[in-house]
Amino acid sequence: MQSELGAFAAISFGTHRVPEDSHTDARKGMTTMDETTTVADGTALTPKSPEGKALSGVRVLDMTHVQSGPSATQLLAWLGADVIKLEAPKGGDVTRSQLRDLPGADSLYFTMLNCNKRSITVNMKSDEGKQIFVDLVSRVDILVENFGPGVVDRFGFSWERLQEINPALIYASIKGFGPGKYFDFKAYEVIAQAMGGSMATTGFEHGPPTATGAQIGDSGTGIHLVTGILAALYQRTNTGRGQRVEVAMQDAVLNLCRVKLRDQQRLATGPLPEYPNEHFSDEVPRSGNASGGGQPGWAVRTSGGGPNDYIYVIVQPQVWAPLAVLIGRPELADHPDWAKPEDRLDKLDKVFALIEDWSGEHTKWQALTALNALGVPCGPVLGTKELIEDETLAELGSIVTVEHPERGSFKTVGSPLRLSDSPVEIVRSPLLGEHTDSICAELGYSPEELERFRSAGAI
Repeated sequence: MQSELGAFAAISFGTHRVPEDSHTDARKGMTTMDETTTVADGTALTPKSPEGKALSGVRVLDMTHVQSGPSATQLLAWLGADVIKLEAPKGGDVTRSQLRDLPGADSLYFTMLNCNKRSITVNMKSDEGKQIFVDLVSRVDILVENFGPGVVDRFGFSWERLQEINPALIYASIKGFGPGKYFDFKAYEVIAQAMGGSMATTGFEHGPPTATGAQIGDSGTGIHLVTGILAALYQRTNTGRGQRVEVAMQDAVLNLCRVKLRDQQRLATGPLPEYPNEHFSDEVPRSGNASGGGQPGWAVRTSGGGPNDYIYVIVQPQVWAPLAVLIGRPELADHPDWAKPEDRLDKLDKVFALIEDWSGEHTKWQALTALNALGVPCGPVLGTKELIEDETLAELGSIVTVEHPERGSFKTVGSPLRLSDSPVEIVRSPLLGEHTDSICAELGYSPEELERFRSAGAI
């Protein structure tokens, strides 16, 4: 989601004097990030920016909320960046309390999007809070935000102002839409899907537009933003300058729907033969579970009767003959009406009906074994319960168990990025303001100043 003012609704940012030497070293004055910190419950956290990681030494000020922004900054944290999540003292990121399943504990919504980060709370209505913010900006490499259009400018920190504070700063933003007639629209996950081409092309031919379960509007945009941030970080090694990085949720979804725009243009020469649809208009239709690619595919039912007792099968040209034998129709292997891919295009519904006659007599795992033995591309439909309990995914680190001082243990996704020289260890999300004192100390504030800030309600 493109975050609204949310927890910062009452905050009015302002400008503040910056130390003169802040321009010469964007990170001057902070202690190294290679120390191990220990939280109040006695458990040691991973080093703040683990030595030897891909992004060791890179500091990120994370002003994001909800999903799109936090998904991006979590990836940066997994790669070894020191990600400092800046939150308002009262409540913090709204997802800490959204969809809460345990009273008094941070929700899974929050914990699964904010691992490997540190949290600082700053009341930016106060002069002291504004100074802490400016000190942070002057010392980080990257600032990430996903507020609504113009919110940060209204805080008093335009891009020009941020450049004055730190010319090397990479300022990354997620918005719902790019400049133009949609720019001021509010954006959520499914709104981005609706306006990016996904909903119009998802679902069955005579059914309504359908949202996908994958969070392509929020997390998909976050992944795109990380790509831009890393490119800007690399370019800065040559130029010495920071720059703006912006990704619109609509654009990210559109980028993921490019094959549908391919097919939109192909319609100019006639119907799309690989689609199972009976009728075509002047736009790409919804086509159910059709692969929409060069090789036809469909989800066929298997035995068991459960909602996910299906296996997705793709019929490549070279597997048709052995597949025909497997499903008990060997005569179709070289039949003149069935042998070639072009012969089967106008009868794909019959092709997959025949496969389903066979698969319906087997579990999806039995079907998987038999089809894989022939080299037939296929995959069982795995439900969320199956995925979270999958031993192979746990061994790979794709699903990990994390200990949390409020929640106990919970499961979350591991990093999908596997770097040979930068392994990822998933560390629990921070409690609200858990690292406020240590981060302020790194900025050079004394214990007496911290006590004064706390008494004034600045932190």
